[in-house]
Amino acid sequence: MRLLGQIQCLLADASAPATRKSLFEYIHAGGFIGYTLVVLSVLAVALLIAHLLKVRLSVMAPTEVILGLEDRLRNADTADAIEFCRRDENKCFLANTFAAALTRCSRSSFGLLELRSALEDAGSKEVEKLIRTTDGIAIIAAIGPMMGLLGTTIGMIGAFATIGQLEGAARSNELSSYMSLALVTTAQGLLVAIPCTVLYTILRRRVERLAAEVGDVVEDLAALLNAPGTERRPARPAAREHAEPAGIA
Repeated sequence: MRLLGQIQCLLADASAPATRKSLFEYIHAGGFIGYTLVVLSVLAVALLIAHLLKVRLSVMAPTEVILGLEDRLRNADTADAIEFCRRDENKCFLANTFAAALTRCSRSSFGLLELRSALEDAGSKEVEKLIRTTDGIAIIAAIGPMMGLLGTTIGMIGAFATIGQLEGAARSNELSSYMSLALVTTAQGLLVAIPCTVLYTILRRRVERLAAEVGDVVEDLAALLNAPGTERRPARPAAREHAEPAGIA
């Protein structure tokens, strides 16, 4: 009868549904590394928001800066244009590009003949600054898998130490705890790294696309120096700068 009762208890335990762990329990199972990866994921979101607020067409080439530069370049007043671009309230991708290029031309014996190459060099430096705003996300994407691997290593070390030191039920409990640490931290590291890697690629492409659109404005404004007194025509993206979608792409 006692044997029959033990068999029934085992069958009842086997048929009972397994309890599902909550998200917090999975994070807690990852220990210190799990919580560190959560902090990194929050930091990645903050970096994403900061990038989207900074890298926008309306911020890179505001309408008032375009119109102010257009008036000064149409009159071939490069000194006033440089002073206009260097004002704190006008500093942006477009203004910084023209300020650096016009300053270089004013100091060169070739004058405005090297304006195009000066604009290209200055624009490349501004693009590099914008791309650097995505470096934090790239670092988190690289750290994530390494943090997961560290958790896996710690878990495996603890598991092998448990096998050699404990016996019976105590060994089983400790072994399952360390194996859970190893697997959970690996999964957490990948869950942080994969989205960050995708975001990094998308944001770099977005920077290149917006820089190309601002480049169209730069070409239109630069053409005014070669054709002063032409009919007033607004730079191309000025009318559509606020139509840019708020999304990443």
